[in-house]
Amino acid sequence: MNLKEMAGYKAADEIKDGQVVGLGTGSTTHYFIEKLAWKIKEESLDIMGVPTSYQSFFLARDLNIPLTSLEEHEVDVAVDGADEVDNDLNLIKGGGAAHTLEKIVDYAADRFIVVVDDSKMVDQLGNIPVPLEVMPSALRTIINSLQELGASAQIRMALNKDGPIISDHGNFIVDADFGLLDHPLKLEKELNSIPGVVENGIFSNEVDLVIVAQSQGIKMIKPG
Repeated sequence: MNLKEMAGYKAADEIKDGQVVGLGTGSTTHYFIEKLAWKIKEESLDIMGVPTSYQSFFLARDLNIPLTSLEEHEVDVAVDGADEVDNDLNLIKGGGAAHTLEKIVDYAADRFIVVVDDSKMVDQLGNIPVPLEVMPSALRTIINSLQELGASAQIRMALNKDGPIISDHGNFIVDADFGLLDHPLKLEKELNSIPGVVENGIFSNEVDLVIVAQSQGIKMIKPG
């Protein structure tokens, strides 16, 4: 079993019968959704899932996980991955360009669980750029604003098609490199105040549990 699989499978053990579960996006969360489907089939676990992307929607649907939406149900617990997790359990997410709906679902959940392998644990956020979902018509002014904040910013280009990455909501993704982040919560709010920014990939002060898979086993980290 690889580390991502270990973390995802462990998170499935945190889900209780009757819960509405936010289904995150990414390679580690993929294993969580697979294990959740197994528990539904083999243990008669009664849950409903709220997908955070087309990726998680298609996977959950194909595995016969009952699905719902935020319009119909409140979320008891959300399970999602992260690209970086710092010592205060702040996150950078958005490598898969799905961070807007991820943040909506994850922040709405009564409990937010993050699943990662130990390579994602850092002392300070900012070793990777901060992703932003932006309206195409505001691209130039947003990049100018990011540069004024001290970031090196560029639109994320697609690998298997010509042109930029397009989000599930039809927007562009801009990656803004600020270097190491001294005040993630402050920057999260500043970025969302830029007109045309739909959402950014900093998730601050919202995590209830981080499940970290290491070669020597699972580590469970809670705030405080």
